Amino acid sequence: TAGYTAMLCVLALERHGVQPGDGEILVTGAAGGVGSVAIAVLAKLGYTVVAATGRTQDADYLKALGAAEVVDRALFSSPGKPLGKERWAGAVDVVGSHVLANVCATTKYRGVVAACGLAAGMDLPATVAPFILRGVTLAGVDSVMCPRADRLLAWQRLASDLDLAKLGQISREVGLAEAIPLADSLLRGEVRGRIVVDVNR
Repeated sequence: TAGYTAMLCVLALERHGVQPGDGEILVTGAAGGVGSVAIAVLAKLGYTVVAATGRTQDADYLKALGAAEVVDRALFSSPGKPLGKERWAGAVDVVGSHVLANVCATTKYRGVVAACGLAAGMDLPATVAPFILRGVTLAGVDSVMCPRADRLLAWQRLASDLDLAKLGQISREVGLAEAIPLADSLLRGEVRGRIVVDVNR
């Protein structure tokens, strides 16, 4: 569901009026499945994408997907100020916690942050400052209970807006015997993109 969730985030940005010419779009958790697909789709749609990751060794991979710039997630991981310098026209956040709070604090006036994950935690140690002083919108993205019409639109848009060559870069298939060792790598944050387990292999 990584691609589907990523597209729901893109649709949330569009629904709230974020246009490619408005400025940079930040994608957190960029090397993961949702982040990788979000980068590929946003770049294809003409947005300038900045990828935030804790794995700087994945910079070439992220740029190949369409990121114009790669930044270290450490910029967002610690407690920050209620408001920071405005930079992002929009963002896709899969991390939550301090990262989401800092993304909101550095989003431009009337910008939109689509939040769909909690990799760093369920907490949101933020203030209301970005929302009441800059009009920032925090758009929650739920892929589980999403209405059928929105699901269909997301899948249709994925079919038209996700380059299949990029999908090949994002995902890989492994046999069932490889799943356990990969699970350990996943828990250590070492897996990028998406892994499909073929139970017949």
